[in-house]
Parts: sequence; structure tokens; C-alpha cells
Amino acid sequence: MKLRKIVLVVTLLGVLNNIAAQKPKKGEDGMDKMWGETKVKVDALKAGRGKLFDEGNFAMFVHWGLFSHLGGKWKDTTYYGIGEWIKFRKMANIPDEEYKQIANDFNPSDFNAKAIAKLAKDAGMKYIIITSKHHEGFAMFHSKVSDFNIVDATPFARDPMKELSAACREIGLGFGFYYSHNQDWLAPGAHNGPKANPDGTESTFKKYFYEKCKPQVKEICTNYGDIDFVWFDTPGQMPKEYVVELEKMVRKLQPNAMLGSRIGYGMGDYASVGDMEVPHRNIEGLWETCDTNNDSWSYAWYDNNFKSPRIILSRLIATIGRGGSYLFNVGPDAKGNIPTIGKEFLLETGQWIKKYPQVIYDAGSSPWGHALSWGDVTTKGNSMFLSILKWPQDGKLYLPGLRTEIISAEILGTTKFGEISFKKENDWTVFDLPYQPADDLVSVIELKLNGDAETASVNKNHGIYPNVETELLSEFAEVTNAEKKEEKWMEKFGEWKHVKQVSKWEDNSKAEWTVNVLEPGYYYIDLRYKGEGRLVWKTVTDEGIKIQNQQAATKKFDNYPMGIIEFKTPGQHTVSVSLVEGDKETSSLESVIIRPIK
Repeated sequence: MKLRKIVLVVTLLGVLNNIAAQKPKKGEDGMDKMWGETKVKVDALKAGRGKLFDEGNFAMFVHWGLFSHLGGKWKDTTYYGIGEWIKFRKMANIPDEEYKQIANDFNPSDFNAKAIAKLAKDAGMKYIIITSKHHEGFAMFHSKVSDFNIVDATPFARDPMKELSAACREIGLGFGFYYSHNQDWLAPGAHNGPKANPDGTESTFKKYFYEKCKPQVKEICTNYGDIDFVWFDTPGQMPKEYVVELEKMVRKLQPNAMLGSRIGYGMGDYASVGDMEVPHRNIEGLWETCDTNNDSWSYAWYDNNFKSPRIILSRLIATIGRGGSYLFNVGPDAKGNIPTIGKEFLLETGQWIKKYPQVIYDAGSSPWGHALSWGDVTTKGNSMFLSILKWPQDGKLYLPGLRTEIISAEILGTTKFGEISFKKENDWTVFDLPYQPADDLVSVIELKLNGDAETASVNKNHGIYPNVETELLSEFAEVTNAEKKEEKWMEKFGEWKHVKQVSKWEDNSKAEWTVNVLEPGYYYIDLRYKGEGRLVWKTVTDEGIKIQNQQAATKKFDNYPMGIIEFKTPGQHTVSVSLVEGDKETSSLESVIIRPIK
């Protein structure tokens, strides 16, 4: 079981942060108002729930609704970005009555609940969470509260939620519902909904809550047997009293169901961090990141940018390595089919997990607290699993700063190599590997340690490797007289990018990293930054080595070569970066990249 703390305080790292702007800012849809308080104070494991979440680590998210019928297109115009928001005023701004008419043509005749459940299981996932009602207000279940639902308003006339919940139980998967409790774009009084009732009188949130939201949540918690999750979303300005009512009702009707932090006001069982974001440093407690298999959450006709099995695995392993669980989304189309490429990539991912289940299930975090340059680490008991994404070309794998004794080292998934030899060099362990990777996707080495692997004694400073580049992220720098914070933007509507960066430079500002060097000598150094005009950056080590160079910048983060840096001796060193000339207001440093020359 992963190491957990009873109290978790996690700041959600950026979802729907003024969705209209390319550079989000506070405002009507700003993060402050959309998310409210994000402290999770419940110990779900101690309360008797959470085992599936804690040990499963990999699950399927499904975004499906009327928006799937549009697929990102309205009246011959494609709206690029997250398709489930197409109705919203800042996308296609579809009039309410016209949007309701879409239901007349929505007939997902290919929907097969057993096939979706089987796909999730074959992909190595442990449960499914599906949108029962998204912000559009359309119920994907048979609701007696509103006839704007898939059974009563469409030619499909079936309840896919009942079919999918049954299919999950039959195949041994957990099941849960997503429900948008604060936003409902078609319900008078709801956030971002109509201000007036059909009769022209002004509506209230209270009316929406008691006539639609709470009764529908009661339906999904009553009519589908035991469920494992209720995943609320965007609490925003929702008054606390209503969140408290929902939480109490769910606890009464489904006492074993897990609630995510997006219910609001710290009432969840686990934290949900930023959409499409895998944190770079370990987070304690129960938490998840939700990601999607391409760029949109719901189906979009143009979105063919599916994550490969290797990318899925790298993000899954990194999430577990940071101590979290990975909720991975698919978007069925208008007919109810999950796109073929997405299915194929998930099945290939599942084949890898079937070979290496110990790397994923009930696995704990990395004692380093961050990824390593060649891959990442998960743990279980006395075993440490090195998942190698960059197989070394010279037959040497370097592991920095492990002080706990290694009993044995073995390449998993093959009988061709078995145990491998290793030796200590200064503060490093060097493993002798075959020149070809043991697995086409991600190779795994299991280390048996003389002690618990998750709490192994390590030097947590970033290593400077002699055979692979090291990226020193600004997130891990000690910053003097400058500002270190997260910057967020959207490449397309709702497609979030997150960067921790250092900005607001002054004449005596610096960002400094402590690094662990195995082999002294020359290394190339690049800086990844953005800014305006020509910028001059200075890099200095504790050994007095200085590099100073000018490069033109751009308004997007990019890599710029600075020159060659020298480490004269092995061991601990500092590398500091300062902006000495240029526009200090617009300049942001994301990372330092140090590359071996040979």
C-alpha cells in the first residue's frame, strides 16, 4: 500500500482558468471562482473506502453526451478544442432550443457496454467513471427529474448507464458517475445557465439545486446498485450549504463511494490535480490526475492526436511514481464507438501492464521524489522498479544516490538476461545492460533492496548523467529575488499546458540547483526560456565556471544553446542561472538542460 497521510492539502493546478483567453487570468471563469477551497481532509482508507482507488492506480474516464453527436462541428464550422464545451457562449454559442433539438437525432446504435468494459479491463484499468450529466445539462441516464435525457428525448431510448454499470460488475470492474453539479447551461438558475424560467420569471440557484441537481444525484446514487465513485466537477460559486447537502446524501446512499475534491470545500476523499497534468514532484495523500487519450475529452472529428502506448505508459508510471492514480479518458463518438486508434493503443498498453503488473498495481512512489533522466521509479515492499524509457546506448545504466543496499538486480519480462551485474561508483550505482532494450515499449529492472523501497535512503538531488541529458526544471530551483510560479495556457480551447517557471528578474536574481555529478568533464548546456528581444543569460557553478551568452527569444518556451560547462570534480555542485541583459519583465526560465558531449 502507498504511504498516505491523513490530511492532504493540494492546490488544484489549473482547470478552466478563464477558458476564453489564451493566457488565463482571474475573471468570470477564473480558477478561484470555479474551484473554491481545495483542501481534502478526509482519511478515506481509515473510513473503510478507497482501497480500489489506492491500489488500482489506472482507470478509464468516459466523456459522452449530446456534444458527441456534434463531434466539434456546428453548422459547417469546426470549433477546435474540447468538444464537450461546444455549446458554451465562448465556443459555438448554440441557442438553448437549437441545442435541445440535437437529441432528436442522437442515436448511438453501436453502443456496446460490454465491449467498453472489456476494453477497460484489457487495457489494465480497474474502474470506469462516465459522464452522467455534463455542463450541457443532458442526462445520459433515465432521469425522471428531467425529460431531457437519453431515454425520453432520443431515438436510442435506452439507458446506457444501467448497461455499463451492469457490464462493469459482471467483468469485475469498479464503476462511478461524473456529475456536473454547479454548471448546467440549460437549467434556469444554474451557473452559466439561463437567468429566467420558461415563464419569464427570474430563477435561482436554489430552485435548480432542489428541482434538478440534488434529485438527479439521488437517482444516480439509487438506481444503479453499488457504485464506487461520484465525480463532481467545477463547484465554482456553488454555496457551501448545497455542497454539504450533496455530500451527506451521497454518504448516506453510497457509503462506500469515493468523492473527488471537485465536489468543493474540502469534502472529497481524494484530490484531483490539474487536467492533462502529471506533477513533477511527489504529492502525499490520495490524489489523481485526469488525462485524455488525445487533445479533447469528448469525441471531435478532427482530433487524431492519440497518445501512443509508450506515452500512456510514461505518464501512468510517472503519476504512480509521484504517488498518485491515473484517470485516462476516452470519448465515444455519436454512434457510441471509441475511435479505433485509441482502442488499439489502449490494448497495447494493457499487454505491457499484463507483463509487469507489479510496476502499476498497489505500487508506491519513488523515494527520489521526481523522475530520473532515463525514466521513472515505482516501489512495492522491498522491490524498486526502474522503468527505462531511454535505454542507454553504451550498455550502462546510472542510478544516482541510492544508499540502501541492493541485494539483486534483474531485468523483468524476459529469461534472456535475468540478473545483471552492478557496482558502486562514488554516490552512484552503475548497471551493466545489454545494448538492445529488453522491451520495445518500456523495459523494467527490479531491484531487491535490504529494506523498504519507498522509504529507501537516497540523495534526492538531480543527477548529471554521463550518457543521457538531464533537465533541471525551475520547479526544483532555489530562487533568489525572482518569482517562481506556474504559468498556464491553452494550445486550443481547453487544451491545457502547464509550466513552472521563474520570472520577474532583477539585477541580483538567480535560480540555483544542487546537482550530483558522477563523471567530471565537459557538458553542453541549454536553457529553455521565453521572452522578448535578445536576452543575455549567465550560468555559474560553485567551481567558478561561468558561461554567458546572448540569444534571441520568442513568446513561446524554446531551447537555446548556451555553450559548454565544466564540472572539475565529481560529487555535489551548484548550477545557478541569472538574466543579466534584456527585458526582465517578459523573460521566463523553464529549465536548464545539461547534455553529455560524448
